[in-house]
Amino acid sequence: MFESQLHSLSLKQRGKVRDIYTIDDQHLLIVATDRLSAYDVVLPTIIPDKGVILTALSNFWFKFTQAIIPNHLTELNLKKLLLNSAEYNSVQGRAVIVKKFKPLPVEAIVRGYLAGSGWKDYQNSATICGITLPQDLQLAEKLPTPIYTPSTKADIGQHDENIDFSKTCELIGPNLAARVRDISIEIYTRAREYAAARGIIIADTKFEFGTDENGQLVLIDEVLTPDSSRFWPADQYQKGSSPPNFDKQFVRDYLETLDWDKKAPGPVLPQNIIDKTAQKYREAQRLLIS
Repeated sequence: MFESQLHSLSLKQRGKVRDIYTIDDQHLLIVATDRLSAYDVVLPTIIPDKGVILTALSNFWFKFTQAIIPNHLTELNLKKLLLNSAEYNSVQGRAVIVKKFKPLPVEAIVRGYLAGSGWKDYQNSATICGITLPQDLQLAEKLPTPIYTPSTKADIGQHDENIDFSKTCELIGPNLAARVRDISIEIYTRAREYAAARGIIIADTKFEFGTDENGQLVLIDEVLTPDSSRFWPADQYQKGSSPPNFDKQFVRDYLETLDWDKKAPGPVLPQNIIDKTAQKYREAQRLLIS
């Protein structure tokens, strides 16, 4: 599925991966498609069943974290909402009914290992988002403790920007900023321990939060999926080199071999890259929640 088509509900927006429909003033329907984005560009090629896998993983992690923080999931029945059987069948397994909350204007990123943009920042200044790290760390090395490195939330086609904690305090206030930081690190730490017992290293991840009408913090969007996290196979990990992965980094690595300016439209992916990426997503699901 590249795009969902639900005519019984009003389409609110299409994100990079998710289509969001309005149910009423308090509820939304979120459909995870099989779209894939890289470098903030939605590619024209789908990864089969990707949306179903993302939904299953997120639902698992929402339940896993509900003792730490409430989330946006509801108990409302999808079949009772989508009375048209064709519409229901088209999104079954990839759609969730959620409560509507006010999203915070920051992405809460936690890093436990040195990789991605964090590695690039570290090479330039030995810091990430204003946090000074020990000298002489290697690529993919485990950090002494997980660090919170937030970013802004950019519109589709725009790039997120890493920010320091003081900027987060300016955006959402110091008390809420501290709570987002502390909750994010706690979730990451617990999830990392769970995943490690199943052969997966969660190198880093990002969370999104909202607030309810009373200002209470709520976990929203997606949680600890291959789209929002960097997953590595523990048995192939070695610091000093970029480990294999269960996420879309495989696609990014392929795109780096092309003469593409990282602007829309994105290139069509060849079948072998599609198949290998789908296999990685399925394997992450199997190891984590089977």
